[in-house]
Amino acid sequence: MKKSLIRFSFFVLMILLSCDKDYLEEPKPTGTVNSDVVFQSKESAEALISGILRLSRISYEKTDSGGLYSIFFARVVKGNDLILGNGWYLFDYENDNREPTYRRTTFTWEFPFTLINQINIFIDGVNSSTYLLDSEKQPLLGQAYAMRAFYYFQLAMEFQHTYSFDPSLPAPPIYKEPANEGKPMSSLSELYNFILEDLNYAVQFTPEARINKSYVNRSVAYAISAQVNQVMGNWQEAANMASAAKQSYQLNATQYNEGFDDMNDSEWIWAMPQQLDQSNYFDIAPHSFTDVNSDGYGLAFWNRDFVALFSDTDVRNTFTNQFEGEEENRYNSWTSSKFKFAFTSDIPIIRSVEMLLIEAEAKARLGDETEAADLLFELQKDRDINATPSGNNGESLIEEILVERRKELYGENGIEWYDAKRLRVGISRTGNHRIKSAANLQPDDKKFYLKIPQKEIDANNLIDSSVNNNR
Repeated sequence: MKKSLIRFSFFVLMILLSCDKDYLEEPKPTGTVNSDVVFQSKESAEALISGILRLSRISYEKTDSGGLYSIFFARVVKGNDLILGNGWYLFDYENDNREPTYRRTTFTWEFPFTLINQINIFIDGVNSSTYLLDSEKQPLLGQAYAMRAFYYFQLAMEFQHTYSFDPSLPAPPIYKEPANEGKPMSSLSELYNFILEDLNYAVQFTPEARINKSYVNRSVAYAISAQVNQVMGNWQEAANMASAAKQSYQLNATQYNEGFDDMNDSEWIWAMPQQLDQSNYFDIAPHSFTDVNSDGYGLAFWNRDFVALFSDTDVRNTFTNQFEGEEENRYNSWTSSKFKFAFTSDIPIIRSVEMLLIEAEAKARLGDETEAADLLFELQKDRDINATPSGNNGESLIEEILVERRKELYGENGIEWYDAKRLRVGISRTGNHRIKSAANLQPDDKKFYLKIPQKEIDANNLIDSSVNNNR
């Protein structure tokens, strides 16, 4: 990744900060500042963190490539549970959007690396500061390492097979410092070990207190670690991290009637906030795409086979047949009111319920099926007054947990695609999909990951064009 691919200089980022502070409820800079000033105090360093967080939800390029939410929603539409009408994310829905010159590929590479480079600038500045005390540096670095680990994790998931397929396969380059020159591809094992190193520091030193849920705290660090260890199959560590992450977060079934648009909800661990003067407007996913009763795009509908998984008394059953029982083969029959779209709709990144279900799956795979079933029922009885404890065991219990992940997290983070990839199973289009077998994903299908962008190959002398051979 040469300089030509680094989109934001330190100076530009600091300009961004000048309009960021009202939004993030911190002291507002009076103008631009340079690197000699920003690391002279904890307060000014925290302002830089605010700017980096703001970058996670900028309008980066197009409606389908605007920020972190764009990566998540592209995963959502690749599954079987959601049906997409014509419009944005169409090629993702068709599982035909992975070539090295495509916008999806370029955006999904450049966006995380943009964030990573800014985080590395921050880490370098904090470490080099002669003004900050060690006791001030550690919590600052903890937040930075958690964010860097998170974005490298997204790159690992998007640009190679899952970890268990072959950890020796090529993976995105590892940058530990601000990038001036390109680096060669790493391997999946090297990348995941680097991610774990960052997270091990983050869970020790990231503070629990924070301004609001857009910021990274220790619970967020635990949650990211739980996700990473889940993908790696480190089940005891996944269980431990997930359990730690969900402490202090209470189940709240009422949000399914309120529109999943408020980061202050008791289940949300980490979020992307929106407000009128700093909104991504119609780009907000999933809200703009799944809310058919608003002025958004309203292009997303739900597979009747997925809808059938929900009982009538399940609060998560937010589905309506807009044709009042007429022909259900129409792709646009089933709508959902889960997400309410407005220019101020907050977007969930991680919720505590995901952590509960990671812990349940980990316990089941470790042989503690009683604890796994108890955790599962803790959620089920909150969502459905008629829920009964699971009588399953073995693989049937694990499958029930996986189905519950789909029922709980639909539309949010691409959980169906995520689980199919990490567990190396396929995704078949069924029900009333517009596009059926042509968009199926086989186990370990190459369509589960993207090719390396041609822009990166052209700019980085250490990445040869052969990197896309057999991808």
